[in-house]
Amino acid sequence: MTTPNRLRSWGPPLAFIAGVSAVLLAIFPKGFPNYDTIYYLLWGREIADGLSPDYGAPLAPTPHPLYDLLGAVFSPLGDGSITVAVVLAYVSLGLLAWLVYRLGAEWFDRPVGALAAFLVMTSAPVLSNGLRAYIDIPYMVLCLAALLIETKRPKAGWPVLVLLALAGLLRPEAWLFAGFYFLWLALDFDLAPAGEEPAGRLKLGRLGIGLREGGIDRNLIFMACLTAAGPVIWVLFDLITTSNPLYSFTGTRETVETLERDTGPLDVIVYGPRRLGEVMQWPGMVGAFFGVVLTVWAMPKRAAIGIVAAVLALIAFALMGASGLAIIPRYTMLAAAILFVFTAAAVLGWRLLEPGHRLRRAWQVAAAITVALWIVWLPNQYDLLKTVDTDLTDQALVERDLESLVDDGAFYGAGTEDVACLPISVPNHRAVPRLAFWLDIRPSDVISVAAEKQPDTGLFLAPARPFTIENFILDPGDETRTVTRPPKGFEEVARNRSWVLYSNCWDAGWTGYSPLTTP
Repeated sequence: MTTPNRLRSWGPPLAFIAGVSAVLLAIFPKGFPNYDTIYYLLWGREIADGLSPDYGAPLAPTPHPLYDLLGAVFSPLGDGSITVAVVLAYVSLGLLAWLVYRLGAEWFDRPVGALAAFLVMTSAPVLSNGLRAYIDIPYMVLCLAALLIETKRPKAGWPVLVLLALAGLLRPEAWLFAGFYFLWLALDFDLAPAGEEPAGRLKLGRLGIGLREGGIDRNLIFMACLTAAGPVIWVLFDLITTSNPLYSFTGTRETVETLERDTGPLDVIVYGPRRLGEVMQWPGMVGAFFGVVLTVWAMPKRAAIGIVAAVLALIAFALMGASGLAIIPRYTMLAAAILFVFTAAAVLGWRLLEPGHRLRRAWQVAAAITVALWIVWLPNQYDLLKTVDTDLTDQALVERDLESLVDDGAFYGAGTEDVACLPISVPNHRAVPRLAFWLDIRPSDVISVAAEKQPDTGLFLAPARPFTIENFILDPGDETRTVTRPPKGFEEVARNRSWVLYSNCWDAGWTGYSPLTTP
């Protein structure tokens, strides 16, 4: 392909992605890595240093091999790896918008794709999680990219499975998608005429299973290896780093129990639809229902792959929740992104019907109802997006003040670049990976004081005002946010608008630190 052809091919998507990322950066400029992502960067640095990742801190997140390894790759950048994570967050949202647009365009037409992308990009949970650099957006990008390839080239094979294997190193739901897709590749669903069998195929009933005359299809073996790559690599990663091949699964269940999150088969039924509704909101849910029914009725071939993909995403969410993992909104975002295409189809799909089609008028009524619901919901949607911006701004301020306390040397001994003494006690778990990352110490050297016994010596970090407490909560189930006062014997050594640092390090040669004067 010549350079001009490459520009024509890659130019529009790159411009689209860059444009969406730039708009998001202009509207929401306060993105930052969340608790989980900081841990992945920290563990990646430990892996790069030849150490086993320190999973010992209470409420440590589930390790995800792909992001841990990316953290190792970016570790030479030092604190710059946080900047990389934030850049990836904005670019991932741009990619998500592009992929949803392309899927809508391929299944229906470009206006449907454009509206679907707009709906996804104005979903408060998608923006909130995306701008905090959660892994769920890159996971969605990989899955939707695989879906787009399959849409454009049915039974594409290895490119789809490679993307699903990578997605399977971020979230285990992709293992189900890869397994289903492998069966789709391996089984020949074209029924042969009675009494006839295609040459070179072994038949089970009337389905071919990909066996060639004279032996097993090598291509099928390759596809099977790609299908198994996600779970096998994850298990090996856990085995190497923890000696427990099921560490991620058991550790995640323990965290779910500690935080008292909704989980289990009954909660999937009760809370699953609500969590999806939190992402799509009720106008989006109603529109998706209209879109699915109408497109299946009027244009089933166009709708088939999208509906199968949405059903698989919802089944995967239900299976994860039923097996003991958390039932939370961000785990429904993949299904929501696909269903938003059908919401857009409910609004604009009637244009694809011939004038005089018997469904055209009914479809227009459904479109009017969907639009009316969104108009009525508009004030709520504005409030949701405003809350995202406010939360990001306030939380980023508290994060910056904590980093400033580190940069100004408050935690270090006089004249050294080493932490004055350990452990560092903090009011809740959210500060643990950040201080460990910035101070280049192990997460287990940072103690969340309400979850663990308060040491008699060390450093104690406390919030300086209620604003800090309100904007530094890890999880609603994390009661450790209430601990704000140091134990007896600790003296204040540093302060800024968000934090106060206390010390009981005198025996370790601590000589004090001049309090900060940040307003």
